[in-house]
Amino acid sequence: GGSASAPAYAVTSGSLGANGLFVPAANTLGFSAAGTERMRIDSSGRVTMPNQPAFQVYKSSNDQNNIAADNSSPVVTWSAEAFDIGSNFASNTFTAPVTGKYLLTAKLRVSDPDSASQYYILKLVCSNGDAFDIFDSNEYSSDLDYLTLQVTIVQDMDANDTAQVQITQQ
Repeated sequence: GGSASAPAYAVTSGSLGANGLFVPAANTLGFSAAGTERMRIDSSGRVTMPNQPAFQVYKSSNDQNNIAADNSSPVVTWSAEAFDIGSNFASNTFTAPVTGKYLLTAKLRVSDPDSASQYYILKLVCSNGDAFDIFDSNEYSSDLDYLTLQVTIVQDMDANDTAQVQITQQ
């Protein structure tokens, strides 16, 4: 029995509130902190934690035109958020709320990449190291209609470390 706000097995100390274990459904164990369900384990051993940090951002148009062929690396600006659990993404930057391993992925379409450029690089720039995807645009005899770059990393991040996406053209 019990609930997230009134757990059957409570752990309290002074005014810490409702923390403990409860049974939200048959053969299911729930964990609460501050009166809110934070984790659940079902009879198959599946663990759900609905408050895990996660975000998805996207560009809604071709609104970034500052990719000069000068080896600079402007931060990619994002137009909108599909979701941001934990509100850890702001000003085109993800900030890790706690120390841990984070799966970060970026995918970007470049319209009309210049074949006279030597390369394009999509970078995930993180406090503890970077990951990148490089494309040699110099191997084509004419400009392409578009180019898709993608980079993925499992990044070890400390609390308050940051990650941004940058694009470079040379």
